[in-house]
Amino acid sequence: MSKQYTPRTWPELKGLSGISDGLLETHFALYAGYVKNTNTLTEQLSAIVAEGKAGGLNPAYAEMTRRLGFEYGGMVLHEYYFDNLKAGGSEAPTSGKLFDAAVKSFGSWANFIADFRGVATMRGIGWAVTFQDPTTGLLSNHWITLHNDGAPAGYRPVLVMDAWEHAFVPDYKPTERAKYVEAYFSNIDWAAVAARVH
Repeated sequence: MSKQYTPRTWPELKGLSGISDGLLETHFALYAGYVKNTNTLTEQLSAIVAEGKAGGLNPAYAEMTRRLGFEYGGMVLHEYYFDNLKAGGSEAPTSGKLFDAAVKSFGSWANFIADFRGVATMRGIGWAVTFQDPTTGLLSNHWITLHNDGAPAGYRPVLVMDAWEHAFVPDYKPTERAKYVEAYFSNIDWAAVAARVH
C-alpha cells in the first residue's frame, strides 16, 4: 500500500490583508487537487511496479513519473506558501538566523527584500522562492516554473510565494501582480519563515 497524503487546512488564514477569503477557499481547493493527484499517481505507479512493468521504455510509467513531480511539487509548495502566511503578518526580523543569513547573502536585509520582490514580479507563471544552501547557509532567490522546474537540488525553501495567477485573480487583475506582492508581504509570518533557516 502506497503512502497517502491528507490535505491540510489553514482556517487561521481568514482575514488576510488584500487576499480575500473567497480567493483563499478557491486556492485551498486547488491545493487539495494536488494532494489527490499525488495520491492517485502514487497508487498507479505502485501498481505498475508491482506488476513488474516499471521501466523507462514504458511510456505510461515514464509520463506518470514525470507528472508525479509536478503534482507533488504543487502540493508541497502550497503547504510552504500557506504556512508562511498569517493575518496581519508580523514584523520582519532585525536579528537572528534569517536576518543574519540575508545580510550575509545580499549585503543587507533591504537588498534581500528588493531581490525577492524583483523575482516575485517577473512575468510568467510560477513561484518566487528563497532557498537556503545547506552547505554554506547562504540564501538565494529563485523563480520556479511548473512546481518542479528550477528548484536547486537539496536546498531548503525558506520564503515561498505563489506567483501563479490563481493566487491573486480575481482579487487583482492579471496585470496587477505587483499589488498582490504588496498584499503578500503584508501577510508574511516572518517567525514561520525564520524557523526554516538553519
